[in-house]
Amino acid sequence: MTPMLESADAAPARISRLSARLRPRGAPPMWLVVALTCAGQFLVVLDVSVVNVALPSMRTGLGLDEQGLQWVVNAYAIAFAGFMLLGGRAGDLYGRKRMFLVGLGLFTLASAAGGLAQDDWQLLVARAVQGLGAAVLAPSTLTILTASVPEGAARARAIGTWTAVGAGGGAAGGLVGGLLVETLSWRWVLLINVPVGAVVLCAAAWFLTEGRAGDGRRLDLPGALLVTAGLGTLAYGISQTEAAGWTAPATLLPLLAGPALLGVFLAVEARTASPLMPLGLLRVRSVSSANVSMFLCGSAMFCMWFFMTLYAQNVLGYTPLEAGLALVPSSLAVILGSKLAPRLMRPVGPRNVAVLGTLVAVAGFAWQSTMTADGSYVTAILFPGVLMMLGAGLAATPLASLATSGAAPEEAGLVSGLVNTSRTMGGSLGLAVLSTLAASESAGSATPQALTEGYALAFRVGAGVLAAGVVLMWVWLPRRAAQVP
Repeated sequence: MTPMLESADAAPARISRLSARLRPRGAPPMWLVVALTCAGQFLVVLDVSVVNVALPSMRTGLGLDEQGLQWVVNAYAIAFAGFMLLGGRAGDLYGRKRMFLVGLGLFTLASAAGGLAQDDWQLLVARAVQGLGAAVLAPSTLTILTASVPEGAARARAIGTWTAVGAGGGAAGGLVGGLLVETLSWRWVLLINVPVGAVVLCAAAWFLTEGRAGDGRRLDLPGALLVTAGLGTLAYGISQTEAAGWTAPATLLPLLAGPALLGVFLAVEARTASPLMPLGLLRVRSVSSANVSMFLCGSAMFCMWFFMTLYAQNVLGYTPLEAGLALVPSSLAVILGSKLAPRLMRPVGPRNVAVLGTLVAVAGFAWQSTMTADGSYVTAILFPGVLMMLGAGLAATPLASLATSGAAPEEAGLVSGLVNTSRTMGGSLGLAVLSTLAASESAGSATPQALTEGYALAFRVGAGVLAAGVVLMWVWLPRRAAQVP
């Protein structure tokens, strides 16, 4: 184990040993395991939606420009995506409960630092560290869940609950974030994670039991650094195209360096004895097809909250609280979709449910792309938002189920991390591309009409990406996961 990891997990390890001595022996009830793992996932998703509502206020408070706003989201997303595989592998090798505690502790401390930031760079650094904590935490939530719930319908329902509760973070985040910004300040959208994280941390340390499936191999830290650097460099290059142009050195250098770093990452993974991402795993059809599908879905759906929040506040003139309330039905729709998906997977199969969900989302994105500067709430936010997020909920559960169906027990954390990595990596690159397209379409103008044209273009492109995803899912996804009866 590396010195950095030893120092990071020493305190949670002591907590885990102490709680093991104090509590009675025996596994905790299944409902409690589901509740705690879902709470961890809830916090990870809550942070995204809370920050989206606060973006205009952050811009005023710290003097951020449009590119800075994008990086408030992407600093978190890129660190999250880049280190997720490392977090999943660390859970397999060193203990899933331990990594749950390490990730949640780091996430909570970074939330406090972000809430107290005095300069834009301090906020961006805190957001990146938050993403690192989330990358360690999120794979452990799904791995602990799948390791504790038997295969079959029970596991499908548990995954559906995990997806739905995570989506509930979107609903709570929009509402709570708007309320906090209006009654206190934007800083509390980050500081709110501190008491919630502390409560979940204590409960997890007390009740969860340790589990691992690895053999003590070393972590592939070079691989994690390469994939994170490659993704971040590529996203930065994309974001520079609108300000500097495609041929400027400030654009060309990162656009070339990013894919090169990702290529080096693949070369390292092919040669190292303990790869972060065993490339042979991608030869399993269920794993590769579901993760590519998740990447495409994430590239469009991740951006929905970002553009809808900006549209509501910058164009329609909503307050932060009104914007949060406006998006609550959309967040509830993704919960509904996540709970419906397991019921549909049994009779029609996970592939068909994923295709159906993505088609519903395509309809929502296409509708949203017709937005106008004087749109009404019902037709410009409510109905298209509900369709987009209902489709997202229907698609996410079968894709996660298919992706994990081909994993051996010792690879469970890795595959769980890969699912989240694909979705978040797609989201971060999608946000960089769609934000650049929207800014280019607006041509630097901040008028409601110009902003609306930019946001509408982003949704049109998102609809096209999802339509391509529908074709890919129908052709490539296996018809049925082995463990889904």
